Amino acid sequence: MRDALLDDLLREGVLDAPTRAAMEAVPREIFVDPLFAARVWEDSPLPIPGGQTISAPSVAALMTMALAPTRRCKVLEVGAGSGYQTAVLARLARRVYAVERRADLARLAEDRFAALGLGNVALRHADGALGWPEQAPFDRILVAAAAEDPPPALLSQLRIGGVMVLPVGQTSGMQELIKVEKSEFGYHYTELKLVRFVPLLGGVVRAGEADRL
Repeated sequence: MRDALLDDLLREGVLDAPTRAAMEAVPREIFVDPLFAARVWEDSPLPIPGGQTISAPSVAALMTMALAPTRRCKVLEVGAGSGYQTAVLARLARRVYAVERRADLARLAEDRFAALGLGNVALRHADGALGWPEQAPFDRILVAAAAEDPPPALLSQLRIGGVMVLPVGQTSGMQELIKVEKSEFGYHYTELKLVRFVPLLGGVVRAGEADRL
């Protein structure tokens, strides 16, 4: 099922060879509840704790390909969730700094990174909309939650020549996945695909707390 789907995505142009190799190297099934393990290579999002989701493989592939991280890149990921996208990025980038606002998801993701031996990932339980200022600037930023506009704090942490990929638009409906390229003259925006993501929320959710939407 995995190879057939990845073959299809390659033909459709939403997957390239480096991204495919990274996705093949990451066991997607460990990032979901065992109840859904048989469905991880269906091209649809799946639920994870806290009312969140793991993105469909085609969306993860497109975001990674558009970001185009290399072994020289320092990457910020906002909204680590289950940790799957983080693990894929870690196979391509020099270093990944991931931020997750929910303590329960951050703990599970860290356990998975340890099990996979991903020594080039650092994860912080914090407000993702604020980024990770102490580690800025970043060559690449991926945001796995939707805001009405690219957050200024994240744009300021993107290096000149860097790339950000994120969904933007009203969080009650579909959003536009966009690619933002930063130059010394400003920002260039490219629309990629209509998507549906959970909203980018401020603050943090500690262990045992309910999210205040």
